[in-house]
Amino acid sequence: MCRALLYLGEPVLLDDLLFQPDSALVKQSYMPKMLHLMNLAGFGMRAWDASSRDPQRPFSYASDSLPVFDRNLKGLAEKIAASCVLAHVRGVPYNTRVDIAVQNVHPFQFAGVPLALAHNGDLARFAEMRPLLLPHVKPEFAQQIRGSTDSEWIYALVVSALENPHARPGAAALHQAVAHAIRVLRDVRAQLGIATASPVNLFITDGMQLAAARYCFDFGCYPHGPAEFVSGHLNYYSLWYTAGRDYGLHDGEWKMTGGSDNASSVLIASEPLTRDTAAWVEVPEYSMLQASLAKGRPAITIRELQ
Repeated sequence: MCRALLYLGEPVLLDDLLFQPDSALVKQSYMPKMLHLMNLAGFGMRAWDASSRDPQRPFSYASDSLPVFDRNLKGLAEKIAASCVLAHVRGVPYNTRVDIAVQNVHPFQFAGVPLALAHNGDLARFAEMRPLLLPHVKPEFAQQIRGSTDSEWIYALVVSALENPHARPGAAALHQAVAHAIRVLRDVRAQLGIATASPVNLFITDGMQLAAARYCFDFGCYPHGPAEFVSGHLNYYSLWYTAGRDYGLHDGEWKMTGGSDNASSVLIASEPLTRDTAAWVEVPEYSMLQASLAKGRPAITIRELQ
């Protein structure tokens, strides 16, 4: 029920990801093309700039207001160029129990942990799951959970599964940590008899590598009562990527140039940002895409998630 993006490569003006393209992330908050729900519960971002002070520490921004009316965000986006970006617009179904607050805005990043994570999805009956998840979360991270979202707990599960969460993980270690978190969630759902569709699309980065998981528990299984039914879950949540160079406006079209064979950047998003979608590739269901830069070129791999 959210929209998110990941970018890694040549420095890009944030405005060219968030506001300017035909289906820029901020536009997706009120006019998504692949989701019949608006995303009006806040905006959050992490952005890494190698030329900034303390380059391993990202720019951080979070607001529970509507990003399309956020002048502070627009002003920063027009001035900051970054080589790695994780941005997220939060969407929630109408429910009097949902908290619209800054502490629930994605991405999540615990103190001293390089990884940041955003989530697009919703775990059915999460309140019942939380006590059974706690034993799988390291105490140092359990005490840092500030919000009420399932997303922050998923993040806590992922970083708790890393041998050293305070260092950048290798690609294999990150894949194993995400797979472990999914297994824990599956086991807890089985203990509680939960068999309702629950999307878990994840967007993860440490400023040097990207990972995006496209996953759903029990897709096609829906609750009997209308009170818990979420219309957005009727479709498998989308996830797309494109690779190239010189991302920007070319001959009136927002796109990358050069094709994947000459790529220097990779862009992942819940749905394509550009009007021309020919260069975008859909990430397979039940899989995880990972990308890093090697000698200035993105190395992209896709692995299954069981």
